[in-house]
Order: sequence, then C-alpha cells, then structure tokens
Amino acid sequence: MHPPSSPARQWRVPPALPAVKLAGALGLVALGLLLAAGDPVQLALAVAAAVGLAGWAVRDLVAPVRLAVDASGITVVRGYAGRRHLPWDAVEAVTVDRRTRFGLTGETLEIDAGETLHLLGRADLGASPTEVAEEVRAARP
Repeated sequence: MHPPSSPARQWRVPPALPAVKLAGALGLVALGLLLAAGDPVQLALAVAAAVGLAGWAVRDLVAPVRLAVDASGITVVRGYAGRRHLPWDAVEAVTVDRRTRFGLTGETLEIDAGETLHLLGRADLGASPTEVAEEVRAARP
C-alpha cells in the first residue's frame, strides 16, 4: 500500500525581482549613454552589463519555479531554464548552509543528490531557506 500522496508545493522567484533586474539593465544603458560622452568602450561595457542583467531577468521570467516537491520527489531548476526531477531515494540530504560575511548572514538551501548538489538562496525560493528545508523534509514520504 502506498502512503497518501502529499500535495505538490513549489517555491519561486519573487515576482518583483525580474522587474528590478530589468529596470537595473535599463538604468545601466541610460547611465552608459549619459557618462560615455563619445567613449565607445564605456558605452560597450554598460551595454554588456545591461545585457547580462537582462538575461538574468529573462531566466527569472522563463523559469520562475526553482523548486517543487511532491510525493514522487523534488524537481529543481537545471541550467538556464531546464528542470531535473530527483526521486526521493536519490536525495541524500536537505540542509541549510549559513555563512556570515561582512556582518550579514546568508542562508543557502543545499539538496544533495549524490553526484549533484543543488544550491538555492532566498532570492530563488521567495522564502527563508530554513523554512523551505523544513517543508521539504516534512514532504518526504
């Protein structure tokens, strides 16, 4: 007999984050145009940085769900916008790594699947990695 299936739960990038990144990209281009004053190198650097930031924002729009959990296992984002499903028996550990730098403590959710390690931060999850880790562990059959 199978255990009752738990409802799927997912965590995603906060909706405001891609908008902030796109606004930052536009700001970089505007700043480059303002400050370059005929210097094509400065303008090119500003545009290159803006393209990188915009690409990062597009990833947030294309693959906003970074982590999903259900009775069959965990699904994580892989690469730019791909997905990888990890059955529960492949998941060795779900932990939270805490590090303090410059007086600020950052948390990262670590999903150890043997040969692969998946790292997700607060910006990926839209929630505290500690709380997400507890929910993921609770969802495991």
